[in-house]
This record gives sequence, structure tokens and C-alpha cells, in this order.
Amino acid sequence: MSGPGPSAGRAAAEYRIEDLAHASGATVRTIRAYQDRGLLPTPERRGRANVYRDTHLARLRQIADLLDRGYTLASIKELLEAWDTGRGLGGVLGLVAEVHGPWTDERADRITRAELDVKFGGTPDEQAVAEAVDLGVLERIPGRDDEFLVPSPQELAVAVELYAAGVPLSAISGHLRELRGQVEQIASRFLEFTTEHVFARYLGHRPPTDADAAEAASMVRRLRPLAQQTVDAELARAMRTFATRHLEHHLTAEETFTAGSAARPPVPVALPPGTITAVERLVGRGHISAFVAAATEREVQARTLDTLASSHANAEQIDQMG
Repeated sequence: MSGPGPSAGRAAAEYRIEDLAHASGATVRTIRAYQDRGLLPTPERRGRANVYRDTHLARLRQIADLLDRGYTLASIKELLEAWDTGRGLGGVLGLVAEVHGPWTDERADRITRAELDVKFGGTPDEQAVAEAVDLGVLERIPGRDDEFLVPSPQELAVAVELYAAGVPLSAISGHLRELRGQVEQIASRFLEFTTEHVFARYLGHRPPTDADAAEAASMVRRLRPLAQQTVDAELARAMRTFATRHLEHHLTAEETFTAGSAARPPVPVALPPGTITAVERLVGRGHISAFVAAATEREVQARTLDTLASSHANAEQIDQMG
């Protein structure tokens, strides 16, 4: 073979390994590693050189695509062996595409640096931008230093509203990191649950048959919205419950004053655990606050009466001495 790239005038293109690397985007070292793993068909030996064809180029592009989708080389080898033995990859690749596809109807948007600065107070903040890029809220566009890709405009809009409400950008980033970890745990658990009870019967073969893979892809389409719907419903329920408790706590902690009286901050009082337990046994958990308030009011009234009685007795003694 005498020149770079496909040889001219042949029925099928032929490549030297350097030419195949250039056409596929893989390195020569990577191609050789794939050969050693059995991921590539054996090239034709011609003299002292290996000759590669379009089938090798197509296989390299297949491998690159599956790697981008998160597959390991071991898994890719199983899939390609299924293809080579005639079982087909149509259903499997359909399942891969279904899982790899968008899990939301939201569409990415773009925002200029000037627009971003305006949304967050008008003052450029390089550290905040770097943090947003690190979190994936913004993505840099090659060759465009003044513009960003926004994968989730909704997520950015939430950050804008929180900032407008007075939340510092550092706190917003920290909250997002914490929330992301919790949501990833939920997603992982939902995946384990559905795999155990739904997908195990389709994915029992490695790799699955064409029919099973196609059926699994259909199930992904049906079950995809359930995760978000479940989280939305449970989040709404939890927010209602905890927001109500939070509000009640802050409202009942304030003293009620008559008109014109000077307001005083509430004085927190920590009751001993033993006292709380005794009151709970007496009146039940739901009536602890009311009981403590009533007992306190009763004690105050008793002490007020004692003070008035004592003052009256002292006044009489003074009158008798006079």
C-alpha cells in the first residue's frame, strides 16, 4: 500500500493502520488494543503490513458510539459477538438509544455572558460562573467565550429566583450539590427496583435477544415518566407537611400582646426529657404543648394571687401599726 487513506481504484477501501486511525479518530495504540481484545476482525496480512477495510472503520465507529453511551469494553465485546454470530443488534441498539435519549421534554438553550451577568445582579462573578460550569448548569461553547449552553433553562431560572430572593450564589451551589446527591440516590433506587421487578425477565440473556431488547425498550418508554411523577407527588406531600409544621412552629413561638403593649422576643425554655415523657404519657403526644402552656398559665395565675394576698396582708399590718 503506497499512500495515505483508502487506496484508489479498488472495489473496497483499504487502510494502513495509520490511515485507519486518522479516519476513525482512534489512535494506533487503541486500534491495536482493540485487536488484542478481539473487538476488531483480524486484518488481512499483506507482506509485513496489516490491511484494514471499511468493516474495521465501521466497527471502530460502533465501539466509539457504545463507549459514549457508557458501555464498558467487556459489554461491547459481548454485543459485537452477538452481531457477528447473526443474532443482530437492532433491538439492543434500540434499547441503548431509548435509555440514552432525553428523559425530559425540556430543551437546552443558550445565554450570553452579558445576559447572565444581568440576571445575577449585573456584576461579573468569575467564581460563580466556574462553579456553574462545574455543576453542569452552564456548558462552555468552544470558540465562544461570551456565550454558554444551558442544558436545563428551568434549573437556571430557579437559581435566578433564589438569588433575587436574597440567597447567595455560594449557598445556591452548595444546595444544588447536596440535592443532586440525594436525587441520584433516588434514581439509583428506582432503577434497582424496576430492574428487579420488570427488566430482569428481558435482560436475563447477555446480550439480550433482539425481541427481548425491543420489548425492554418499549417498557422504558412506558416507565420513564413514572420516576418523575412519583418524585413530584412525594415532594409535594413532604413540602406541604413540613412547611405546615414549620409555619406552626414560628407562629406559636410568638407571644400574643394586647394593643399598645411593648413587644418582647419569646424566651425559649428547654424542658427536661423526663418531664416531656411524663406529660406525653398523661395527655398524649399531640397535647404536650397545650398542657405545658396551660400549666404555665395556671402557675402564673397562682403566683399572681399569692402576691396580691401577700400585699393585702402587709397593708393591713401597716394600718394596725399606724
